[in-house]
Amino acid sequence: MSTDSPLDLFWFVPTSGDGRYIGTRQGARPQDFGYLRDVAMAADRLGFGGVLMPTGNQCEDPWITGAAIAPFTRRLKFLLALRPGVQTPAQWARQAAAFDRITDGRLLMNVVTGGNPQELAGDGIFLGHAERYAQTEEFLTIFRGLFTEQGIDFEGRYLAAHGGKNHFPPVQRPHPPLWFGGSSEAGIEVAAKHVDTYLTWGEPPAQVAAKLAAVRARAAAQGRQVNFGLRIHLIVRETDEEAWAAAARLISHLDDATIAAVAAKRAAESDSVGQRLQSELHGGRRDRLEVAPNLWAGIGLVRAGVGTALVGSPQTVAARLRDYQALGISTVIASGYPHLEEAYTVAELLFPQLGIGRAAEPAVAARDFLPAFGTGVLAA
Repeated sequence: MSTDSPLDLFWFVPTSGDGRYIGTRQGARPQDFGYLRDVAMAADRLGFGGVLMPTGNQCEDPWITGAAIAPFTRRLKFLLALRPGVQTPAQWARQAAAFDRITDGRLLMNVVTGGNPQELAGDGIFLGHAERYAQTEEFLTIFRGLFTEQGIDFEGRYLAAHGGKNHFPPVQRPHPPLWFGGSSEAGIEVAAKHVDTYLTWGEPPAQVAAKLAAVRARAAAQGRQVNFGLRIHLIVRETDEEAWAAAARLISHLDDATIAAVAAKRAAESDSVGQRLQSELHGGRRDRLEVAPNLWAGIGLVRAGVGTALVGSPQTVAARLRDYQALGISTVIASGYPHLEEAYTVAELLFPQLGIGRAAEPAVAARDFLPAFGTGVLAA
């Protein structure tokens, strides 16, 4: 892929909480609605293309929260996570179509199969790893079929639909784009058959290249092509030295006992291949955190999900992102602690290096959505 064109850069809404340090309650920020709204409004104002809102039992619901935030933004796309098995495909389809119409075509859907059996059991999902991906494949077959003119008749092992059809079409046709991440063989097969964008966590470029090649080959066998996205953290400062100092501060309150406890819990509970690959990058050791040039795995010492960050000056980080772009990555979903301040830092320092322009208009103010009855504040 050409590296002359701008990358599409998204940001992250921290619906499980935020803070200046990880692995500690010191400086922690709760995930209250006002703060989450502020992060999204900043991303919209600064010119990020969209925001990812995750799912999980430690997160505010992305769909309710996203619907509440969307009216305060103008351009921002909302990549909302959904989990197959907690609602029927038809219910998800109606919900997606409604969100897409209300936001005038700003919905993206991130299908998250899940990799923690204990958490999934709390959601009423009692399936093993292979079964979960088989259920996801059935879910996507039905979901996509609901948006076709003829509808869907399908009888699977886990899910079924007879005479299913979505009667309220979305703005984006045939349906809002589907995103998906899965590093296992089963996950790659599902992505190749059904999704529009395959999302990988930040791994060393050689590992990412191999994964993308596998997805491309599987998709080609299905007569399809997919786009690729990268989920990663960014620590950008004016110089490389300042950026590495900021990375060190981020884990400065993290003790070895906490690292060991998180590793043990993760090993006992998770069967995610992607999570295992993230953990293997650092092995729980502080002395091997730079796992590729400027790719730092310190966040993954305690954070579930993506645990790597690109660290450096704007020029350095832009060069590393271009390396991923050359592999086929077209969208980068970034984040940084704390997310509000780091959104500004990334936009101000990194956007010029990537050829990304700032938004021409500010995010909409809350009062723009108040009814203009009478005079005074509401009519102002």
